[in-house]
Amino acid sequence: MQSILVIVNWPEVRVASALRLFRLLASVGPRKAHVNQYLMSYIRHIIESFLLDAGSGFVVKFGVMSSILPNSNNGDAQGVGSGVAGPAPTFSPLYQQIKALIMQRLEAGEWKPGELIPSEVELGGRFKVSQGTVRKAIDELAAENLVVRRQGKGTFVATHHETQAQFRFLRLMADSDEPQRPENKIIEVKRVRASAEVARQLDVKSGDSVIFIRRVKYFNGTPIILEEIWLPGVIFKGLTAERLVEYKGPLYGLFESEFGTRMIRAEERIRAVGADPESAEILGVPPNTPLLSVERASFTYGDKPVEMRRGLYLTTNHHYQSELS
Repeated sequence: MQSILVIVNWPEVRVASALRLFRLLASVGPRKAHVNQYLMSYIRHIIESFLLDAGSGFVVKFGVMSSILPNSNNGDAQGVGSGVAGPAPTFSPLYQQIKALIMQRLEAGEWKPGELIPSEVELGGRFKVSQGTVRKAIDELAAENLVVRRQGKGTFVATHHETQAQFRFLRLMADSDEPQRPENKIIEVKRVRASAEVARQLDVKSGDSVIFIRRVKYFNGTPIILEEIWLPGVIFKGLTAERLVEYKGPLYGLFESEFGTRMIRAEERIRAVGADPESAEILGVPPNTPLLSVERASFTYGDKPVEMRRGLYLTTNHHYQSELS
């Protein structure tokens, strides 16, 4: 098998031009008229990782393989398959690659929360793909609440400062239609050493500095949620009790605007527990009152964990609501 070393250094790598280059290189060998489909699958699978860093070079080394495709009618199918190292790689559809590129731009901060992103036509021109491909990628981003479409205005990076986003991660709803006035009371904020469990959840080392927050969330003047929150100390350096007290917006909005960390998804574990004496006193209920225990791990771009949270929910006049689709 002939090996080829490709060194590319472009101001901006684009999907279509990259594929054309690899098709040309893949045709080198005894069967120039065909492009090996396994090779192209691999190329399309890895190409998105090369597309982000505009102006930087990359090195790809691969072998030119036979262009004969294995099939049930080909007696050489087994031999051809055995000539390929490992199973044939899979590749994602083009719109998924464009989605990944947009995600990388969001993670890099090219478009800030609340900002307008380029139009579908502009993004199609940038990545050399059709407007329909870009639209499909943005549709998925919108479904994941990473961007927001606004009729007649364009597509914006989603932000936790928007009213409709403030309760995206809070699933506790009132049983009545009475308007709810949320209010937070900070009990304590301090730096502690990460326990083994906290370190595992936040993907830090045991003993690393983390910020611990304990607070109570009130609705219409009644204590409803007692929360304990752990945050990586390196990311949230400078977060103090004074700042939390003076900040009146959503906590995730503060993380987003002042610490450059946007929560994009969370995993929760829910169980029923009885209130221990201390929690019961804070929530103003008798000990052993049934509570909903909600343990949450929150993630930012790149599926990086940046928050561990434990909440005790009083559900006398509230319920936990989750939409399934």
